[in-house]
Amino acid sequence: MNFENKLISGVFIKRYKRFFVDVLIQNKIVTAHCPNTGSMRGLLKEGNKVWLSKSNNPGRKLKYTLQIIEVEGNKFCINTHITNKVIEEALKNKLIEDLNKYELVRAEKKFGKNTRFDFFLADTENDKKAFLEVKSVSLSRKKGHAEFPDAVTERGKKHLENLILAIEQGFESYLIFLIQIEKCKSFNIASDIDPVYFEMLKKALKKNVKFLCYDCKFSTKGIKINKKINFLENE
Repeated sequence: MNFENKLISGVFIKRYKRFFVDVLIQNKIVTAHCPNTGSMRGLLKEGNKVWLSKSNNPGRKLKYTLQIIEVEGNKFCINTHITNKVIEEALKNKLIEDLNKYELVRAEKKFGKNTRFDFFLADTENDKKAFLEVKSVSLSRKKGHAEFPDAVTERGKKHLENLILAIEQGFESYLIFLIQIEKCKSFNIASDIDPVYFEMLKKALKKNVKFLCYDCKFSTKGIKINKKINFLENE
């Protein structure tokens, strides 16, 4: 997935009201949109190098959007809004081996009355149908290792419950964690941050929900899926 324009570098100053960040660009402070309302634990330190995209849309109130933060030489892509675009591109280009059997890919598919999964997948030749949920990963508390979640996630727990329900109704269910951090070689669930989510994930595993984990390759021009990452089991 390519950015609209090549990213512009700056220096992070602060985030406020969840959706806004102030960034210093060439001795000028600009206010940019923050596309990640999560905690972004460990990333929001004044003075960190950041990269912003600039929109060509004349109707946009905020021209800039925060995309990447660098912490101790390691880059984190924090824009959760592009995660599904990266996965959709990978699905259509058959870059996720475990899901290559599904030739039909539809985004934002409704399930039940109040649930909408990120993707509906179908293998029409073998009459197989599946739902896929996607999670963006931007937490790394140890060099080379990524974790999810970075805060308690009631929404994430609900998604797991519905993936189990989908299996009970005859669908296959998948959840893919997309690591948007450079140089990560392993991944696990941050059970100390959200033990309830961890327990629900263990239940989902027993119910045959399939979990995948991939990292990304990104630059100032764009971001794309890279390779499968080891999913470590918590003790």
